[in-house]
Amino acid sequence: MVDCVVKDWQGQDAGTAALDLKVAKEENAAHIVHRALVRQINNGRQGTASSKTRAEVRGGGRKPWRQKGTGRARAGSIRSPLWRGGGVIFGPKPRDYSTKMNRKERRLALRTAFQGCAESIVVVQDFASELSQPKTKEMLAALDRWGINSEEKILMVFSERNDNVYRSLRNVSTVRMIDATNLNIYDILHADHIVVTASALEKIQEVYGE
Repeated sequence: MVDCVVKDWQGQDAGTAALDLKVAKEENAAHIVHRALVRQINNGRQGTASSKTRAEVRGGGRKPWRQKGTGRARAGSIRSPLWRGGGVIFGPKPRDYSTKMNRKERRLALRTAFQGCAESIVVVQDFASELSQPKTKEMLAALDRWGINSEEKILMVFSERNDNVYRSLRNVSTVRMIDATNLNIYDILHADHIVVTASALEKIQEVYGE
């Protein structure tokens, strides 16, 4: 279990929140998190890269020159992989890169990664009511009050989407916003700082806690 300090909109301490998730054993943690990360990256690949073999390239039906007597190397087609404009040897073909992983393992890896980043997590009180309209400047000032450099990679986790918050931060290239129910390994490990609202933290423990 990890105790996190909860900050208010002004950046002052407003209590504590407990993060208590069932995680993998220390000797297995790095392995299972790595497997889950590789699975997510592989499953995100389209697998549509394709090249033509010598059988698929247009042309090359006629033998370029006779077999013997010319002094040149024998050739049967102008679409040989050795020729310019020829086919590709062992080139990419459409394929499925997806990797399987048990659901329980995936959830265990997610909990392990999230709790392992406890030092990077900043828990804040729900602040949607503080923004009467979208204001990027106010949100960046709030991040600064919470001790977060807006030029570093930030993952913000909410219990539900708020339009004013979303529109205040959507143009900040270093900030990524997700719902608590959409946590994923890549975003957690990629972020330098993770900002979680108090209600989102409760939902995370409700959804992923076991």
